[in-house]
Amino acid sequence: MALQKIFRAVIMGPPGSGKGTVSARITKTFRLNHLSSGDILRGNINAKTELGLLLKSCIDQGQLVPDHVMSRLILSDLRAMGKSSWLLDGFPRTVSQAEALDDAYSVDTVINLNVPFQTIKQRLTSRWTHLPSGRVYNIDFNPPKVPGFDDVTGEPLVQRVDDTPETVTRRLKSYETQTEPVLEYYRSKGVLETFSGTETNKIWPHVKAFLHRKLPSINQEAA
Repeated sequence: MALQKIFRAVIMGPPGSGKGTVSARITKTFRLNHLSSGDILRGNINAKTELGLLLKSCIDQGQLVPDHVMSRLILSDLRAMGKSSWLLDGFPRTVSQAEALDDAYSVDTVINLNVPFQTIKQRLTSRWTHLPSGRVYNIDFNPPKVPGFDDVTGEPLVQRVDDTPETVTRRLKSYETQTEPVLEYYRSKGVLETFSGTETNKIWPHVKAFLHRKLPSINQEAA
């Protein structure tokens, strides 16, 4: 059994809040098409397009991408999906983007992941990477055997620019400044649902139960 009506949702939360994990579980369980602004940005950055270079500059400085650029990118991809149900991850991040989305589509629900900034800072700044292999360590729950060095090669680990305390703090402040008004925008429309916690695995069951109430006509797959 498929969805009996088109359902369109947005998931919000600061960088490092677990949006990607929760989004993957939602799309698998409820069979929604998933559109991640991060995936679109990385695609442009990896292709080193003119737009990609602009995006990389913004991200490296901990800044959000300009509204008109993001809206154009996302709405173009949504149009390509046609009349389907979807989950938007990482967009909109400003009221201007939310209004652009509203002009084109009706959003049924907005899921907001409310994770304390201190939890996120600890989560992100604890990550160290072995660049040649891509191996990632976390000094809190998956530390290297020798601090600062890769287990396999013994080569030094580095902290990605995105994961340094300074960049993380800038990203979180930027998110709060620009995105809090979006939460209020959706709250005033009566479509905002907030889920609070510090662990994704404890937040997820509440998100799942909420969506089952919103979407009773689902042929559920294992979550």
